[in-house]
Amino acid sequence: MKTHHIAIDFGAESARVMLGTLETGKLTLEEIHRFPTGGMQILGNAHWNIIGFFDEVKKGLLKVGEKGISISSVSADSWGVDYVYFNSNSPMITQPFHYRHPRTYAPFQALTPGEKNLIYSETGIQFMALNTLYQLIADKISKRWVFEVSEGFLTIADYIHYLLSGHAAIDQSLASTTQIYNPEDQKWSAKILEHFGLPNHIFPKIVPCGTVLGEMREEVRQETKLSSAKVIATCSHDTGAAIAAVPAEGDQWAYLSSGTWSLIGVELPHALINPDVQEANFTNEIGYGNSVRFLKNITGLWILQECKRQWDRNGLGLTYADLNQHAEASPSLVSIIDPTDSRFYEAGGMIEKIEAFCRETNQPIPTTPGQFTRCILESLALLYSKTLEQMRSLTNRKISILHIVGGGSQSRILNQFAANACGIPVMAGPVEATAAGNLLLQSLALKQISSLNELRQIVRDSFPIQTYQPEESALWEKAQQKFLLLKK
Repeated sequence: MKTHHIAIDFGAESARVMLGTLETGKLTLEEIHRFPTGGMQILGNAHWNIIGFFDEVKKGLLKVGEKGISISSVSADSWGVDYVYFNSNSPMITQPFHYRHPRTYAPFQALTPGEKNLIYSETGIQFMALNTLYQLIADKISKRWVFEVSEGFLTIADYIHYLLSGHAAIDQSLASTTQIYNPEDQKWSAKILEHFGLPNHIFPKIVPCGTVLGEMREEVRQETKLSSAKVIATCSHDTGAAIAAVPAEGDQWAYLSSGTWSLIGVELPHALINPDVQEANFTNEIGYGNSVRFLKNITGLWILQECKRQWDRNGLGLTYADLNQHAEASPSLVSIIDPTDSRFYEAGGMIEKIEAFCRETNQPIPTTPGQFTRCILESLALLYSKTLEQMRSLTNRKISILHIVGGGSQSRILNQFAANACGIPVMAGPVEATAAGNLLLQSLALKQISSLNELRQIVRDSFPIQTYQPEESALWEKAQQKFLLLKK
């Protein structure tokens, strides 16, 4: 039987409407529509143009509708933490803030040790200033009125589901990224809401990953020429969808979802919350079937993306393929940075920040785009290795393979650096793991496929996977020692 599904996949730079066709155990993908999603500045504040996004989504759905094929379902996925306030009279009360807006710094930095212990013991979520909790506290401080007029808030992908179906709910995968969700109780943490004075009524209903929310609204069907389609909250968090599509077998594997952010972790049956995990600042996010994505969220290709934006403004016109090619031709392990240094999380002046870091640490300063690119990619690979070692220690799990999925898996040089630094084989692909996971989780929710294991078998049968073996182990072990000294 052939079935068709639509994935709306939001990233921090662009979004796609993807048509997926599942037939005889294989999934094929077609990109129908792509549009930019970068943040915009309004009176000096960073926001997301969410209504503009929805207009682009409908353009993509219309292109599918004009094909005249029967669509079983549609689902959106997005980054976590950001959200939109709504009520029955207004689909959007305020323009949603961008997670890189500095408004959260003050409430985050004001946390006491006792508050941190409370938050982590309740949620098991990594401390990051951009988390939803600190955004809501910032709203409470600056514009409490929004709580009074809102019926609730919804994270980005689940807000798109609301506009498509009229059903307001947040799925577990996105709820778990807020640092307000208790994975043991599987509900919002009453202790956190009470302690920080956050009103209960704005917190939406939580549904399991793979919940069929309902039929697409008649208004949307008419606009898009889609005769019918169910709206499904699969794993609304893009990483949750991507990890569902990791083509892994057994349990001795780790994953790296590589893109603007690097999310590296293992899949566990239960949350792992204890003082050692808190000290290491790992996170317990929820995936399909209430599984746990035990991971660390670290900066990723964002650093290179920021450098490329500067080179573009200077008229260099280099593609990412160009940058990788120039990096391959540059000397190895000359200069390395600590990608977790706070300066690299903020936009602007990234080239100068790398120069300053190298100057401060008495290293040669890169001078060409190839040298900058190699410095960034080698540094990321060394960070992956360090993070894997922490995970081995915290979980007592043997990790013998690293699966890299997402857009970053297209970088052959980064994949090879990761294998070299981690000392284990890297299996790269699929590139479209998030869209594939989203689409196949729709089929799973509709009982067209039977299990997550079958889903991953379909991924293995549908997409090419490239294997990279470790090389130059002595050289990379020496670089790892240098990297650890830099972090200290």
